[in-house]
Amino acid sequence: MHLHIQQRDREGITLLDLKGRLVAGDEVGAFRDSIEELAKAGPSKIILNMREVDFIDSLGLGTMVMCYTRLKKTGGIAKLSQLNRRNLELLLLTKIDTIFEVFDDETEAVNSFFPDRAIRRFDILEFVQQMDRE
Repeated sequence: MHLHIQQRDREGITLLDLKGRLVAGDEVGAFRDSIEELAKAGPSKIILNMREVDFIDSLGLGTMVMCYTRLKKTGGIAKLSQLNRRNLELLLLTKIDTIFEVFDDETEAVNSFFPDRAIRRFDILEFVQQMDRE
């Protein structure tokens, strides 16, 4: 399955809805190109909606980190929203969750860009405890 990327705006925040697989090949290239376009436009606030990403390989993970770094160099930032269980486990195992802020839902991710709004970040400890119970 190819990676489809749909861009939309919510309260001045760019949301990239990703659907498919973030894997070596055209998929990673399309993702990198999308981020590069946003980075060239200047400081960007981006949320990567990962709800419909069913698989991420090692090159996909590396590309996510490279894109985060690219955005940071231009004064931008990317945050993750709505990862499935498998991808959450992958981020925890690779410690990529220490780079990206992770949120359970889109509204919390958007609110995180506004200092006067209360937010609830993804609770890693709660997630790990839930995994232990299962």
